Parts: sequence; C-alpha cells; structure tokens
Amino acid sequence: MSDQQTSARRQLNLNLFIYPGGHHEAAWRYKDSDLEHLLDIGYYIDLARQAEAAKFDGIFFADGPALADNIRYASRFRLEPLTWLSAIAAATQRIGLIATASTTYYEPYNLARLFASLDHISKGRAGWNIVTTGAEQAAANFGLASHPAHSERYSRAREFVEVIGKLWDSWEDGAIVADRASGVFADTDKIHTIDHIGRYFNVRGPFNSPRTPQGRPVYVQAGSSADGRAFAAQYAEAIFTAHQTLSNAQEFYKDIKTQARSLGRNPDHVKVLPGISPFIGATEAQARALYDEFNELTQPAYSLGLLSRLLGVDVSGYDIDAPFPREIIPAEGERTVASRFKVVVDIIERENPTIRQLTHRLAGARGHWVAVGTPEQIADNIQTWFENGAADGFNVMPPWLTGGFDIFAQEVVPILRRRGLFREEYTGTTLREHYGLPRPESRFSFPVRETA
Repeated sequence: MSDQQTSARRQLNLNLFIYPGGHHEAAWRYKDSDLEHLLDIGYYIDLARQAEAAKFDGIFFADGPALADNIRYASRFRLEPLTWLSAIAAATQRIGLIATASTTYYEPYNLARLFASLDHISKGRAGWNIVTTGAEQAAANFGLASHPAHSERYSRAREFVEVIGKLWDSWEDGAIVADRASGVFADTDKIHTIDHIGRYFNVRGPFNSPRTPQGRPVYVQAGSSADGRAFAAQYAEAIFTAHQTLSNAQEFYKDIKTQARSLGRNPDHVKVLPGISPFIGATEAQARALYDEFNELTQPAYSLGLLSRLLGVDVSGYDIDAPFPREIIPAEGERTVASRFKVVVDIIERENPTIRQLTHRLAGARGHWVAVGTPEQIADNIQTWFENGAADGFNVMPPWLTGGFDIFAQEVVPILRRRGLFREEYTGTTLREHYGLPRPESRFSFPVRETA
C-alpha cells in the first residue's frame, strides 16, 4: 500500500450481499421484484457489474448444504457459489468475489482447489466466507447420523483452516521458473509437502497448482458466538456480523479488535462489516410505507418457522398478536450459543414485541439491521456506525432485487462520496487491495533456524 493510501482518510468497505430475489422473505411477491430471472446467470452478472460500477469492494453469495427453509413460501434455494462466481469473474474486472463454504461438509484439499481456481480466474478477487454450518438437516445429506455439536464444528474448523492455509502456501512465490534454455519448469525446492497429521485431517500435499495472485483468498467469517468471535480474531480478515443497535455493534467491534490485538494481529486488518438492509423512500413516510408493504406480503407459515428455527422453540400454537412468551425461550442448550439466537432474544427483551411484530422484524434480513428512511437518513446511520467504533463498512442487503440495490447505488452512495467516506475509483485490482490487507507470504518462505 502506498504512503498516499495509508495517509488518506479512512474509507468505508461495502459489499453487495446477493440473495435470490432479495433479502426480505417476501421479496419474490413484491410487484417490482425480478422474479423471472432468479436462475439466470446474466441477472447475477448484471448485479455484479452494477456493484462494480458503484466501486463496491465485493459481492457475496451465502450458501448452505441443505434446503433449510420452507421453500413453499419463499425463494430460499441455494446456488453453488463458486461455480456462479467463476462465471461472474469472467464478466467483471475489479469487484471482489466472496463465497460461503463449510468446514464441516467439505474436505480441505478439494476446497483449496476450488478457491485457488477462482482466485486465478479472477486475477486475485476471491474471498472465502468460512462457516461451520448451523443447519442440522445437512448431516443427512452427507450420510451422517447427526449434525456435529457447535464446539466440535469449531474445533474442526480451526484445523481445516490450518490445513488449507498450508496447502495454499506449499508453493512459494517464484516456484515456476519456466526456463526454456535449461528445461527447468519449476523450482521443486520451493514446492513443499505439508505432512499434516491431526485430529480431523491427514494431508500430505503439496498442493497441485501454483500460488494464487493474492497468496491466498481473503478469509471472511460470519459467526458471532463466543467460539465464532475467538475464531474470527485468530483467522478472519473480514467479519460479516448482525447487530440491531449501535451499542451492540460497538461492543462486538471493540471485542474483536481487542482479541485480534492480543493475538499479535493488526486490528486494522480485521474488517468488521455488519449487514444493513435498507428500505429507502423520498420521505421517511414513504420508506415506512414500503417497509410495511413488504411485511404485509409475509406468510405466517414461513415466518413462524424461521422464528422457531432461530430460537429452537415452536411458537405456532401461540396467539400471533400477543406478546412473545419470553418464558418458553431455552436458557441453555446447543441453540443458545448461536449468535442469531442472541440477536432475537435481545429484540424480545428490549422491545417486548408481539409474535407478529417479531416475525416482521426478522422478515427483512433474518436478524440483520433493517434501516428505514430517506437516502440522507440511511447515509447518516452508516456514517454514525462507521465513525463511532461499530463498523469498518457494511454488507448491503437489498430487500428486493434489483430495485433495492438500484436505489442504494444511485441515491446513498453519492452522499457517502460527497462526505468523503467512500471511494470514487478503485485504487487496486484485488480484493485484498480493496480491503487494505497485506498479501501474506508463504510460511515456507522463511528459513528454518537450527537450534544449538
């Protein structure tokens, strides 16, 4: 990074989080949604190009190895993101390409190949959103009798990341010589077996392709439980997180930066990026009317199922217009350590909503921050979080597509630029450069010191 870049005013990082149809659970029913193109790669290429034209850092595709939602009432299918992003890579130049992949249901060597290929195809724009998978249904899709426990999944994830990092490092920079005169193609002294023997994985290596443009894809992480925070502080370079209030976001931000610093990491190299799902209108009243219009399209059969899944309790037998029965929420158990569980419980304790009101709060973005207002008000909120120790940027989660992103890009981004908070142009070509992250050296590049 140049001296000019490091001395410049701190800038927001912005990603477009793409969900088929949009993030509101009833997006597909909205009159202006682009429902006909949800399986058309051209639709997603156009979105990526639009985000690139707005100079966003990246686009992000979530994924999961199970059909966890009630597909009868919502467009909640999953597209395998690495295949999708490889097609998008060929149609774009600068935008980062971030995909979710599970450490519970992949093997390190195979996943290393997939992400390395994406980083090569895109010339250094790949990011890996590291998840441990919360959907219990996934186990049966992989021949497992049960879904591993939360702590077990994180234990496996730590070893997984260590193994995949060793594989990506196993070719040093400069390993390819390609000397026609001598006939030497590769310097095999710079290609290493990793000889990993651990609790979950035995992997010999080396990797079977050269080091990628970024050294390795950017590590992204999305869990905010105690295990998730510790994992993020150790490994993550960007963190996707969900918060409803400024104070909660500030607490998380401070904790992550403090933990990263205690591990010897530069906290500026750990980007905290909460989700924001904006409903935008020319006036606040218009924005509120748009929000209400979407919520009127929700299906209780879907909404109650989502709520039950987040909390681990069945609420279908209760009066939907009565206050949520706080006493039925479990005090302990597997579900209670999940970060989104805590977000929902916090809403209940802070606002005492009815069950219907709570389902509407979650319909927009599953516990992420739903902001309602004019472009100026949305920009004000973003600036407040950014300048008060709550965020380094945001995952923008449009309620519907493509219109929800059109409004944000056309109305909010220019305000952020006028305030000096967001770039006018890209200054780099890789996702690491967009985030201001260093390119890591291979761990095998450092000579082993002999002890006396």
